[in-house]
Amino acid sequence: MSRSNPGRVAAALLAIALLPTPTAAVADIRDYEFKLVREQIKKGLSVVDVRLIHKPDDRAVPDAVIFALRLDMAPDDMEQMTGAIEPVKSPEPGLYRFKVDLTDEGRWRISLAAKIQGEAETLQSRLVLKATP
Repeated sequence: MSRSNPGRVAAALLAIALLPTPTAAVADIRDYEFKLVREQIKKGLSVVDVRLIHKPDDRAVPDAVIFALRLDMAPDDMEQMTGAIEPVKSPEPGLYRFKVDLTDEGRWRISLAAKIQGEAETLQSRLVLKATP
């Protein structure tokens, strides 16, 4: 049975410690973006589709946790005018679907906040769509 040489073990550990280590790519929350699939929707009860995109490679980002939603008419200087918005089941990963009630014609703002897997920061976005007759 052979015994290990403590000097050799220490030298090997030191050599391993001095090897360059790969650094993890540091992502930036600004690398992500919500985009409306359609920017004009008929007034009334409707469904709005929003894609979450990783901008550097233009790929869809699935499984984000959206925890803040607001629908209002701030783009038309009526921020107090709000509408109902609720998430509904999406047909594909990276597409987020919301049931909205656009009570008036005009521009509506959808405000979203989301946590993306692997990212420490929160993505916040404000999208503007137009309700038409």
